[in-house]
Amino acid sequence: MSQHGGSVSEDTILSSLPPEESHLKVLRLLEADPALSQRDLSQALGISLGKTNYCMRALLDKGLIKMQNFRNSENKLGYAYLLTPAGITAKAEMTKNFLKIKMQEYEVLKREIEQLRQEAEEDGFKS
Repeated sequence: MSQHGGSVSEDTILSSLPPEESHLKVLRLLEADPALSQRDLSQALGISLGKTNYCMRALLDKGLIKMQNFRNSENKLGYAYLLTPAGITAKAEMTKNFLKIKMQEYEVLKREIEQLRQEAEEDGFKS
């Protein structure tokens, strides 16, 4: 919880994520819509524009995405962020690893819930 009584911001959550997890989120969004601007990505991820730019630079430097110029309807220059073949492969690997971690977390939570349920029943409470 934040100091102001609200929930923890997504910016804080993504800041604490391993880079691979935030990179996976960006790759998934760009695969779905390559024309997303960094501002759009920032809003979709709930993080600052600066953090989004930092993440995008890392993905560009690793060769996982590339920028392609295009002109939008207002005749202004824009960019599309396309996953490279290496980016598609990395996304698949990150997805597999992320799923494995989440499945392990799920199993731990499932055991904890069952233990709490048993303790509650022993204390006379029914779920």
